[in-house]
Amino acid sequence: MHAPVAGRPPPKMVEAFSHPAGSVAAATPGGATAWRGRLLHIHVAPEASYEMEELAEAECVAGRGIVGDRYYNGTGTYSPKPDVREVTLIEQEALDALARNDPPLQDGPIVLEPRDHRRNLTVVGVPLNHLVGRRFRVGDVILRGGRLNFPCKYLEEILGKPVFLPLYNRSGLNCGIERGGIIRPGDVIELLEP
Repeated sequence: MHAPVAGRPPPKMVEAFSHPAGSVAAATPGGATAWRGRLLHIHVAPEASYEMEELAEAECVAGRGIVGDRYYNGTGTYSPKPDVREVTLIEQEALDALARNDPPLQDGPIVLEPRDHRRNLTVVGVPLNHLVGRRFRVGDVILRGGRLNFPCKYLEEILGKPVFLPLYNRSGLNCGIERGGIIRPGDVIELLEP
């Protein structure tokens, strides 16, 4: 186990399948299964509101998060509120849709770089909304989908862009780490059997 940052105790995380959304979904069959995705980008920020930093590889620690990230450190905006947030993911396809102004919920296209959306992992070809209550792997790391991530007004304030409505229902997935390890951009992402 890694030492807490600056004498701070580790943040309290909710186990992904213990979260109300994750527990119901884990017991319910269905969802997309015939897919194979890929990890595009890894980002962390050491503290709340800090710029996201892109990593060439990251260490994921079960029950804790990504080493160096604000939620691993317990210094994130929402760290005082226990939740499933060891790793957060967002689909590149959602970012592409914003850039096309699809759906047209704002005055025009919104371009978000992978560091802008404040999720840890940007993925492609992964149906995140179908992974609540499911186990999947990113490289050798096994994640558990706990709940969908919803956009917040805080993100709009930081970015100065009207992203709340266009990201609603496609703002990513909050996960727990079942088996830790090292992940790198290019890693394959696949659904695992229950």
